[in-house]
Amino acid sequence: MKAVLRHELSSCFTNLSGYVFGAFLLLFAGIYTMVYNLQSATTNFEYVLGSMSFVFLIIVPILTMRVLAEERRQKTDQLLYSLPLSMTQVVLGKYLALLTMFLIPLAIISLYPIILTAYGNMNLAAAFSSIAGFFCLGAALIAVGMYISSITESQAVAAGLCFVVMLVDYFIADLASMASVTAFGSLSMLVLCALIISGIVYLMTKNGFASLMCAAVLAGGTMVAYAFDSSAFEGLFPAIMEKLSLFEWFYVLIDGVFDLRCVVFFLSVAGVFLFLSVQSMEKRRWSE
Repeated sequence: MKAVLRHELSSCFTNLSGYVFGAFLLLFAGIYTMVYNLQSATTNFEYVLGSMSFVFLIIVPILTMRVLAEERRQKTDQLLYSLPLSMTQVVLGKYLALLTMFLIPLAIISLYPIILTAYGNMNLAAAFSSIAGFFCLGAALIAVGMYISSITESQAVAAGLCFVVMLVDYFIADLASMASVTAFGSLSMLVLCALIISGIVYLMTKNGFASLMCAAVLAGGTMVAYAFDSSAFEGLFPAIMEKLSLFEWFYVLIDGVFDLRCVVFFLSVAGVFLFLSVQSMEKRRWSE
């Protein structure tokens, strides 16, 4: 795993993706620090991180688009399969390399509130808890981008699809306000989501029986629950949509509340998508 980590880090520093990633992050951090903390004389550094969270829509696709997609395009993934390593070790090695690339500019940003204490009384506890939340948000989004990169051979497709997914997650709380709050509306959307998940299962496994069983369990269970207590479905789908927004969980942290549930949620999302990345690699390994 250390060999994969070192190789991936050297790759990031020998092409522009790593430098563009760091430059974007530091650029917007500098701009918002100047606007909020210097020009407006605000002592809340967490506002800087909250305002610049949208930058993940740009930097995560840039950072993750090549990590696995390029391996597949150049057929160098065959070398990964021949290594005396499990796919879990390969994926974790690449993921840790991406986290290292993320930590380098974030470590520089962490110096900003310390420097700003020379000009006022900064709330360092709130600032560093927000930085920790920013890192957890980035770790979860990088895992999502890594999985997307594992299912395609094209860097452009991986970057475009990753951007769309990040964009939807960024605005999903606003979209939730437009969703139907009626019980039947929530039932319809949940059944539709169950069918979509079943379709994804089929695309990943090519197993019709597993897909049908997934649809039966998810859609059937939802309809049974609706039959028992339809009132519980009122406003359920919009509430679920809001809870799926990684950015909304992050905004809880920058409001001055270090909620461990947010950290657990970010780590859970990262774990799930790393697991899916491993399964995607394993599927390709044994299908060739």
